[in-house]
Parts: sequence; structure tokens; C-alpha cells
Amino acid sequence: MSEHSKTKTSFYRRIYVAWLIAQGVNTVPKIIAATGMPRRTAQDTLAAIHELAIQLDNTDGTFSLSNWGAVNPLWVQENIPQLKTVLEYP
Repeated sequence: MSEHSKTKTSFYRRIYVAWLIAQGVNTVPKIIAATGMPRRTAQDTLAAIHELAIQLDNTDGTFSLSNWGAVNPLWVQENIPQLKTVLEYP
């Protein structure tokens, strides 16, 4: 596998987590179970998603996606296999 920049993997991780939330994988434990990422990475990713203008709502630890902002959710959906490959997620 080729090396990917931290910028690329950070961007992909954020949009992938946003996509997971939109699919109902919407708590830190569920995100960890789906990706295998460490808890701290999951928490940091959730805290940074707003930097992409993606709006999340948090109700007692359950997240919902209220606005994709500048990110095209259709592009995300179509590129999930590529995102997972780059991020090395199952």
C-alpha cells in the first residue's frame, strides 16, 4: 500500500465517520467497533468534524448529522471502499 498524507487520511477519517453517523453508527463505542480506531482517535475525529463545515448534533453521546456542509454525501457514498482502503478499516 502506498503512503498517504496525514492531511488526506485526516480528511477521509472525518468524512467516513460522518458517513457512519448518517448510517446509524452514531456513538463512540459503535464507531470504535466499526473501524477499530482507538477511543481517543474517535473522540478527536468527532471534535474536528466541524472544521469541514459538517454539522453534528450530540444528544447524550448519540450523534446525528444535521448538515454535510461543503462535503458531497453522494461522493462519500460512492467512494466508501476507497476511504476504507486508505484508512485500513474493515
